[in-house]
Amino acid sequence: MKPLSRCLLLLFIPPLLSVCSEQPIFSSRAHVFQIDPNTKKNWVPTSKHAVTVSYFFDSTRNVYRIISLEGSKAIINSTITPNMTFTKTSQKFGQWADSRANTVYGLGFSSESHLSKFAEKFAEFKEAARLAKERSQEKTELTSTPSQESAPGDLQSPLTSESINGTDEDRVTPNTPKHSKARAEPSQNALPFSHSSSSINKHWEAELAALKGNNAKLTAALLESTANVKQWKQQLGAYQEEAERLHKRVTELECVSGQTTAIKSQKTELNKTIEELELALKAKEEELERLKAEVESANEFRFQKDTLTQKLKVSNTLERL
Repeated sequence: MKPLSRCLLLLFIPPLLSVCSEQPIFSSRAHVFQIDPNTKKNWVPTSKHAVTVSYFFDSTRNVYRIISLEGSKAIINSTITPNMTFTKTSQKFGQWADSRANTVYGLGFSSESHLSKFAEKFAEFKEAARLAKERSQEKTELTSTPSQESAPGDLQSPLTSESINGTDEDRVTPNTPKHSKARAEPSQNALPFSHSSSSINKHWEAELAALKGNNAKLTAALLESTANVKQWKQQLGAYQEEAERLHKRVTELECVSGQTTAIKSQKTELNKTIEELELALKAKEEELERLKAEVESANEFRFQKDTLTQKLKVSNTLERL
């Protein structure tokens, strides 16, 4: 986009009204994020890809700003104040809070060196903003006449081609004749714009066509995202059903495991009882063997008794004879 077209485009973006008179003094590329306004915790990406993030110095207002554009959209427009602090939260990510914009900006860099350089520039321009604020306060205290107090009104004057190009006339003090002449000639300075209105209209028609094309692409992407969300919901439902089934299975296995533990305990007790019975049986068998031995001894004694009795009878019979 040409510088003049860029300036004309920024006429319709009030926060960037003075960017045409500013020049970038340091630029880097990073992914841009903003803090989620609802949760105040999560980061929301505001750029699809890495974009150029630049420091600008507005010599008219003597302020430093951080500005980043994605196409015609301003995704960062932050004025650096002495109260701001840029914090490195990781090796490649840094953030700062902007109370005027009521948000927190985050930048993701491709390397640690880029982050360090950006942080150094932030501290440098923050200190410059502090000094500029002090000088402005001193100047305000020293110059308190009505003519000098009306000087800020120059910032509200119509934007002309000279102010777009950043001429020195816009920075002349109110008490000089040049200032009066500049305030008296806004219509003459605006003549080049009237002569080039047709080219401006063509430019805006092209911009409008591009915006319509982008809108169509965004609509198609939204429809695709909606379809993907439905598909993801179906998959999530299937995953939840599978999770419930697995949970039930785990519960069943835990019950079986509990029963197995009880069975193992009973088995251990039964094995112990069997061992006790086997010991008792062995003892009984030993007792039975002992009794058998005693019976055999008794039978032998009985046989010997019968033999002796028979011999005694025979001896008695022989004696009688």
